[in-house]
Amino acid sequence: MGEMGLLPIVLATLAFFIFGALWYGPLFSKVWQREAGLSEEAIRGGNMAMIFGLAFLFEMLVVTTLAHTVARTGASDRATMMMAVGFGATIMVPAIGINYLFQRRSAKLFAIDAGHFIIGMAIVGAVLIAWR
Repeated sequence: MGEMGLLPIVLATLAFFIFGALWYGPLFSKVWQREAGLSEEAIRGGNMAMIFGLAFLFEMLVVTTLAHTVARTGASDRATMMMAVGFGATIMVPAIGINYLFQRRSAKLFAIDAGHFIIGMAIVGAVLIAWR
């Protein structure tokens, strides 16, 4: 069992954040915005510094939890990827799924957000492996 340093955690979080910018930017911005029910005015009217800052901190909390689990278990590269994708697919996605059911959100919005979490966490796992 080892320890995970701060640098891999920050880099993995940055990778997750950049992936999210691409996912919710050029890849799915229009569909996501429509399915989320957000107008152009609502998008422009938010406190973007706070939104992006808190999103980064929340992502860092998830990455730190994964990194701690990987370090404490001494997980192999394969196990690290299984844990990373597992966090996305079996913890994060069901959590938003429960909320989306009660909020009556669309299946399209769920698929976009679920894809972000699963692929994003795979990227996190790859970065943590690369920085061992």
